[in-house]
Amino acid sequence: MGITLSDWSEGYAQMHLPMGTNLGNRTGRVQGGVLCTLLDSVAGYSGIYSAPGDPELKALTLSLTTNFIGAGDGEMLKARGFVEKKGRNIFFARSEVWLDDDLLLATAVGTFKYSLVKK
Repeated sequence: MGITLSDWSEGYAQMHLPMGTNLGNRTGRVQGGVLCTLLDSVAGYSGIYSAPGDPELKALTLSLTTNFIGAGDGEMLKARGFVEKKGRNIFFARSEVWLDDDLLLATAVGTFKYSLVKK
C-alpha cells in the first residue's frame, strides 16, 4: 500500500500514506477500508514498541471500533496511534487519520492482545 512508519516510541506510533487514485472509492475519496487499515495498524504499533535490544513484540487485534468523520481531497494521509492502557496480555489504544494535517477523516478505539513471536 505504501504505508511508512514515520515515528515510533513508547505508547505512540505515526504512519504516512501518500494519496493516490488506487486508494479511492467510486466518489474519488479515500476508501473506508484504507482508513480502517491505517487506524488498525497505527493503534497496534503504538502498543508494541520495544527499545533496541529488547525482545520484539507482536499483537493481534481483538476489536476495533471506527468512526468516519470527514472526507476531502488532499495529498497525504497521516495516522497517529496512542496507547490508553496496558496490561500483561492486552492493551487498549486509540488512533486517528488526518488528511494533510488539517482534516480529521476517521478515529478508532481498539483492544489488542500481545502475541508470542516464534522464530
